[in-house]
Parts: sequence; structure tokens; C-alpha cells
Amino acid sequence: MHPLFHPLFAQYIKFFNEHEDYFECHEVLEEYWKEVAPKDKTHPLTSWILLSTGMYHWRRGNINGAKRSLVSSQKRMQLNPSSPFYEGIDLPQVTEQINQSIDYIDQGIPFQSFKISIVSHDLNAEIDKQPSLISLTGDHLIHKHMLRDRSEILKARENKRRNRH
Repeated sequence: MHPLFHPLFAQYIKFFNEHEDYFECHEVLEEYWKEVAPKDKTHPLTSWILLSTGMYHWRRGNINGAKRSLVSSQKRMQLNPSSPFYEGIDLPQVTEQINQSIDYIDQGIPFQSFKISIVSHDLNAEIDKQPSLISLTGDHLIHKHMLRDRSEILKARENKRRNRH
């Protein structure tokens, strides 16, 4: 299977392009990254994770975090632009959109979403196979990380802390 046809990458694109749910983009792609290249901070999947992180921060008004994440995303895309993790995607277009977003941030222009341009019919078919979700709006979308149930995360952190001692 081509690496971009993985269901988690297809979900990432669906969340990004159709739902603008950048928090979920990060969640699903981090899971895929941990399967493929855990701890490799320069892996191409991290550029996609940083892209969604930057968009999430920008929409929330965290300008410094947005710009830092988008610049890092772009730098990682430039490390290995011929990676299979960019095939089927109009990478020059995505790079231009990131540049434009960074320019908008620098100019103080409010959040502007964009879509990742897919040039592979096969990748589009994989994305279309992903179930459509109920789109969130307002605070449920913008502040998603603050509104979710974090009890499992906090429990895992506490267990990890206890096991260190």
C-alpha cells in the first residue's frame, strides 16, 4: 500500500479539507507517525502534523505558535520533497499556501483556511472512502483541546510519574 493511502492519512485530509478540524488532523496523523517513525522529528509526516497544528493555533489566535508551526512544517517539507509522503499532493501549491498563511499572520490578517490540493485520483478515492463526520462549529471546533475529556490522558501522566519514583 502506498503510504498516503493509509486510512489515517486519508482521515487527515478529510479532517483538513472538509471539516477544518485541525485538532483531529493532528490526532490521527500523530497515531500514524507513531506507527511508521516514532521519535523521528524530521519524518515527512511531522510536516503534515505541524501544518495542522499551525492552522489550529492561528484560528485560536495563538499567532506565535501558528507562525512557528507553519514555518517548521514548511522547512520539513523542503527536507525531502520527493518523499512518497508527498506524492499525489500538489506540494508546490501547499508550500505556496503555507507561505501565504505566514504572510497573512505577519500582516495581522485573521485566520484563512485553505485546502490541500490532491492530484492523485487514487488518493482522492481513498479519502472519499472515509466516513463523513458531523462538522463541529464555534468553540467546539476552535477550542477542541480544552473541551475534550482528558481523564485518560491525566491518568496516564500520573501513572508515568509514579513509575519514575
